[in-house]
Amino acid sequence: MNGAIASAKGTVFEGDAVEIDLPPPEAVDIAPEEIPLRIVHEDADVLIVDKPAGMVVHPAPGTPYGTLVNALMHHLGDDLSGVGGRARPGIVHRIDKDTSGLLVVAKTDAAHHGLAAQFEAHTAERVYRAICHGVPDPADPRLRGLRGVSWEGASLRIATNLARHPTDRQRQAVVWDHGRHAITRVRMVEDLGAAALVECRLETGRTHQIRVHMAYVGHGLLGDPVYGGRRKMPKDQPGAGAAASFSRQALHAAVLGFVHPANGETLRFESEMPEDMADLLTALR
Repeated sequence: MNGAIASAKGTVFEGDAVEIDLPPPEAVDIAPEEIPLRIVHEDADVLIVDKPAGMVVHPAPGTPYGTLVNALMHHLGDDLSGVGGRARPGIVHRIDKDTSGLLVVAKTDAAHHGLAAQFEAHTAERVYRAICHGVPDPADPRLRGLRGVSWEGASLRIATNLARHPTDRQRQAVVWDHGRHAITRVRMVEDLGAAALVECRLETGRTHQIRVHMAYVGHGLLGDPVYGGRRKMPKDQPGAGAAASFSRQALHAAVLGFVHPANGETLRFESEMPEDMADLLTALR
């Protein structure tokens, strides 16, 4: 900085000259891999896959192999949209590595553009099922006094901005004066005592949106290692041990609906809850 090597604790002032030496980008070389896929639907334009928890959607630093994209390249070869570039062929939207559930993949560029437009306009239907700490209650005065939170009948509406956390770049945080607008609607499905099965409907689709919003309203997801905090079930809660040992965020992309980008047909797909979450529910009941 200003002709000298900068200190990590140094302060940058207006007018300072900062030079950054970046290493050259690594070449993108994604190899097809014979990884089993649970295909829900496939036609000439789109493919719907039910992704298991633990699978990364596309290669990134630290996870160059074993991703959904590697599996898609083996299954489809060159029949993938190129809109997402060489690293993300066919990928219209993503879900987190440890979130399970439905994804749509574009096989042609035209399908990719058509699907992306629906996601951008918030007309695609995306419903998640989750198990959270506590039970969202319209009578809870804490929720009624929380900024950006309101009730629409029995549904909790959470509307905030989201941006990268100021000190942890791997996380997202609720903000108000910058970031991207995010809206989640939460409906309670089943009261489990110290936990609840909820349905989360996305109006927008920001990174970690449901996980951040549920933590913001005090109902973080069971098993969430990033946003779940250190909250534990009461020892007398049925299934407390199962909840403590649950190894991922209890979140499943259960419903996906959109208009077919080629023929205009309305499509809607639903995925049953995966075995690990179903077992957790049984224990909590």
